[in-house]
Amino acid sequence: MTRERVVIAPMGENESARAEISGRALARGFFDLLLPAGDSRPRGPSGRTFVRAADEIRSEGDGPRGGVPIEAVGNPTELQGALGRGYERGTIAIRWTGDRVLPLETVVAARRGRFELWVVTNRPAEVPAALGALEHGADRVFVEVGRPEEVDALERIVDPIGVGPLPWTLATIESIRPVGLGDRVIVDVTTLLGPDEGLLVGSSAAFLFHVASEAVGSTFTRPRRFRVNAGAAHSYTLLADGTTRYLSELEAGDAVCVATPNGPTRSARVGRLKIERRPLLLLKGRSFEQTRTLFVQEAETVRLSGSAGRVACTALLEGSEVYGVALAPARHLGSAVDESIEER
Repeated sequence: MTRERVVIAPMGENESARAEISGRALARGFFDLLLPAGDSRPRGPSGRTFVRAADEIRSEGDGPRGGVPIEAVGNPTELQGALGRGYERGTIAIRWTGDRVLPLETVVAARRGRFELWVVTNRPAEVPAALGALEHGADRVFVEVGRPEEVDALERIVDPIGVGPLPWTLATIESIRPVGLGDRVIVDVTTLLGPDEGLLVGSSAAFLFHVASEAVGSTFTRPRRFRVNAGAAHSYTLLADGTTRYLSELEAGDAVCVATPNGPTRSARVGRLKIERRPLLLLKGRSFEQTRTLFVQEAETVRLSGSAGRVACTALLEGSEVYGVALAPARHLGSAVDESIEER
């Protein structure tokens, strides 16, 4: 459910108010806009611009020829009529006036790639369902927004743009030692993870180690494909928007960055945290001539990703190479800042 399919439609009383909403949208990563005829697109990141005249949407780019009328659909007869016009025109734009989830699934199932489906709504909370119906959802969701704060609310409920390619490197393990009991954090997410996927965790934001998921079980435990036994409570982890947060501050619904070493990243929502006192290991790794640290629970199911594959922390040896990501070390409330800092 990414914002690339979301189009912000400013609904302010005048062009100045609408421009403020558009500017907030661009700043929050929503680059496609639906503007009234005569309004100018604010300066900023490029994106698609749609034009609204009366109750019709026109595309300035490679969209359908002519305008696409916004159709109100609230019963099966109206739904069948909209489907027929979708087959004829190649695009339909629907505003639901009653039930919205089940009829949307009906359209998604029926269209089979034969036409584009647009949904128009004035409720940001409806966007995730519109984007995710039957795992495909609408091709575009036009969200009518009356205040800049509504853009902020929308940002919180759709998946972030993503962190893009990460600067992966290998750290050489210098030492491993038990350090007694501590509060460790398990992160359970609302999606199933692959064996090579995991979270990025570390004592310093300057270097985050890749802690693999529990998609592979152990001799005495079954796989838990939704789980990462991430590390001690003080540790940083990378969020899906590129900021960092302490593991102990994560909450249900937060979007974390799920990463594969030298591979893709994606967003996953936190479903639950489990914070319990457990025996911890202190791992010290050497990267870029500096020592980096990670505290993890001493357990066979806690694995780091290394040059030789996933390795349980209980089987790591001095000289083992493990993957991690070097990031900007200075942070203010999770966002990178340009200042000098030393973390030990």
